[in-house]
Amino acid sequence: MDLGRITDVGVAAAARAGEILRNYWGRTHTVEKKGAIDLVTEADVASENAIIQLIRAMFPDHTILAEESGVTPGTDTHEWIIDPLDGTTNYAHHLPEFSLSIAFAFEGDIVFGAVLNPVTGELFCGTRGQGATLNGRSIRVSSTKTLGESLLVTGFPYNLQSLIRPLISRFERCLMAAQGVRRLGSAALDLCYVACGRFDGFWEQNLAPWDTAAGMVIAQEAGATISDFSNGPYSIEKKEILATNGFIHQEMTALLTLS
Repeated sequence: MDLGRITDVGVAAAARAGEILRNYWGRTHTVEKKGAIDLVTEADVASENAIIQLIRAMFPDHTILAEESGVTPGTDTHEWIIDPLDGTTNYAHHLPEFSLSIAFAFEGDIVFGAVLNPVTGELFCGTRGQGATLNGRSIRVSSTKTLGESLLVTGFPYNLQSLIRPLISRFERCLMAAQGVRRLGSAALDLCYVACGRFDGFWEQNLAPWDTAAGMVIAQEAGATISDFSNGPYSIEKKEILATNGFIHQEMTALLTLS
């Protein structure tokens, strides 16, 4: 595996898809519903097609898992995980808080991730064992030591109606304990903002693998601690994720673990 080539292709694919999302940005979109509040636009599809086309041209035997088109089969050891537009609801409402994310896994271990906000031009990258960057400059998690001094971020799942009681209970606990809580609408960016110290912690449940794959490796390479809500090991197939600067992790797990 040539990790340098993987990185180059991932960044190039992000740039191409970012240009497509910018071109669609601000227009009236054709919006379809995958669920009651789960939207998809023509920009999602165009972005995903561009990413897949570039990756398949360079690595025709690699497996691809993408949000809109599902699995394109290939070798079991090399897999790309793609979210062509994370924050579609924001995008459809012309709110500039959205991203695209591209991750690469080798033998099941995510070794590269890129997350791009096409409006701000912020490109976050993480490569296993090589650190994390924002537009080429190294980033690191915050040094905030206590939850009471921390700014947190969370998200709400599409099936929130069936989870509303535990969802609100966790939200209330964190809101009461922290300096503040934000809800931006892109899990990939939330993880990257933990990575660069803008947030001290992030939690969410019922996310899909493409929501967290790239952001997870970026956050980890920036020094973040990542687990499920009960401080168990996290993988992208799990339905709970907690990412913090490490200092507040135990406090956060105590709040998120409901009796």
